[in-house]
Amino acid sequence: MTKQQAIKLLKDKYLSNMKESTELFVGVELEFPIVEINGNKTNIEVTKKLFQTLADFPEFEIEKKDQDNNPIQLVHIASKDRILFELSYNTIEFAFERAHSIREVAERFDSYLSVIQPILREDNHEIQGKGIHPQWKENDNRPVKIERYKMLMAFLAMKDTEMQTHCYPSYGAFICGNQVQLDVRRDNYLRIINAFNKIEAAKAYLFSNSEFIEEEWDTRVARDIFWEKSLHGYFKENVGVYPQDYKNEEDFFHHLSKTAIFTAIRENKSLYFKPIRVENYLEKREIKAYTADGVEVIITPLEEDLKHHRSYQFQDLTARGTIEFRSVCTQALERTFAPIAFELGLFVQLEKLENYLETCPFFATEGTNYRELRKKYSKKKLSEKETESIKKFSKDLIEISKAGLLEREYGEGQYLLINKEID
Repeated sequence: MTKQQAIKLLKDKYLSNMKESTELFVGVELEFPIVEINGNKTNIEVTKKLFQTLADFPEFEIEKKDQDNNPIQLVHIASKDRILFELSYNTIEFAFERAHSIREVAERFDSYLSVIQPILREDNHEIQGKGIHPQWKENDNRPVKIERYKMLMAFLAMKDTEMQTHCYPSYGAFICGNQVQLDVRRDNYLRIINAFNKIEAAKAYLFSNSEFIEEEWDTRVARDIFWEKSLHGYFKENVGVYPQDYKNEEDFFHHLSKTAIFTAIRENKSLYFKPIRVENYLEKREIKAYTADGVEVIITPLEEDLKHHRSYQFQDLTARGTIEFRSVCTQALERTFAPIAFELGLFVQLEKLENYLETCPFFATEGTNYRELRKKYSKKKLSEKETESIKKFSKDLIEISKAGLLEREYGEGQYLLINKEID
């Protein structure tokens, strides 16, 4: 199997559901820690009880249960929104059905919180807007008892690699993100990837919310390190900021072929193995893999395994014909929709954004190593000159975003709440 054949399979996966419609939908996914308000570890019996209580409401039905028969994913019957545990029983996710506007999603989110917070507070717990669970060290960070989550946690903890990872393989159980998916077309997805890849320094500055005091990491966005220094970052192409602009589709899929595949399904069981580049995967005669419970099996690579491929870039092309923007930490509750509004407004003003980025003074003085710029401007302390530079860049982007939100005429500008002193 040649590299070109592997690229063809990737194109089939990522381009086949891309639509030509110009109608834009907003798909929001929000993750939050469930926190014991007196500073004790999260009681997972309380969080499990929450899901059972919600399941008894007529508005919800159970979509998934764990191996102990606890509900772990609920669907709101009218809206089709999902409420689920994200990897551990300490983290809740709201996966909203696509909507025409941020307002629709925000109103539904508020309605869910108005029900969930009182239930949790009866047992001294609540949902909090933090990018890292404040009691991560004390918590039971074992995965939700389903095979896929157990497999993923076992993969991140595997030692059979040459990579020096950080000491927190269970990080997925306590970091939380704020993500939005927006519909793209064949004629604009690369433009969007290239443009948004350039602004990661500003997003880190504006929306950082995951300092990690356990380590002396000089960053306010520790989630970047958790990803990059884990097995998800075994190949640097697999996570974070793209290393370059992409001139055309072939250029982009050449990059994607260098990302990792680490999982396959055999006999309805999720298996994991040491990461392999997609371009090399189908050349392997056999692969040593493991079940979620650590049983070793030997498998032969199959073309259909590439259907399970997923990379973890900050602008992630999905098989649903969307780009998922996934570089933002969970925000304080009152600012939950600020990064989503920021990204949506820029998305609508793509041409204006591109033109600005071509000539803006920020890159003239800072250069165009976008990965390093994100690291630089997520540091805990910036010099006066650095602060002035990133504020000007961020302010310009906010103005473009405001114009995009105004153009949409949904009143979404109210969600663009920035807590930095930009002026």
